Amino acid sequence: MDTAKFVERGASIADRLTTTQEPPPWWLVVATALVALVLVGYGPVWRLTRNVVTIAHEGGHALFALLTGRRLNSITLHSDTSGLTVSSGKPYGLGMILTAMAGYPAPPLLGLGFAALLGADRITLMLWTAIALLAAVLIKVRNIYGLITVFGLGALVFAVSWFGTDTLQAGFAYLGAWFLLLAGARPVIELQRGRARQVRNSAGADSDADQLARLTHLPGLLWVLVFGAIAVAALVAGGALLLTEATGVCITNVSTANCPTPGT
Repeated sequence: MDTAKFVERGASIADRLTTTQEPPPWWLVVATALVALVLVGYGPVWRLTRNVVTIAHEGGHALFALLTGRRLNSITLHSDTSGLTVSSGKPYGLGMILTAMAGYPAPPLLGLGFAALLGADRITLMLWTAIALLAAVLIKVRNIYGLITVFGLGALVFAVSWFGTDTLQAGFAYLGAWFLLLAGARPVIELQRGRARQVRNSAGADSDADQLARLTHLPGLLWVLVFGAIAVAALVAGGALLLTEATGVCITNVSTANCPTPGT
């Protein structure tokens, strides 16, 4: 791509960031939902795609560490799809509680935010929001695997946004939103299974739920249920927003922005 075409393409994307795009056909919205379901439900594929959830999870911890005045030191992502976010500050109190809480809700809530943008026909804005968030995470990643994973995902989103057709961009954006919404609950189920194994093996649990239990003196299982409830609520609300685009059927109190005024 020569300089003139590069500048022209950049100007086109800048313009699309502040305008709406044509919504995709209903079959594309439904097809991306089915593909996302496979990416979450099929074990061999999930072991790869779960990296995306881990990035969002650790990003949630990092964001709330910063918002609560803690010092964010590093983010580490591992090839087994585990991760670790390290921050400095008081090891107790509201800031620590919110930081520990933020991981599991982050992927489904991010999916809900993306669904809201797509429901408003802001496809380009959704893709570039994802790029900006990945760039913010990349700054604090401190291991090679994590750097490769975050940079590679960001490069993929950028390539789709820069070179892809409108249909490809819409399909990729909807796939990303559906994936985060559908993937919100599975890590919570895995969390509780891991906690149960640790109990059977008489091992001390150190999951987010168990850290919250120590910080708040509330049962770890209660925090697992909170994480699960957030994931389900985000899926219901986000799915309604996305399916409104596919079917044109308005769902009261969820997709009101896209619903015609009564009597019109």
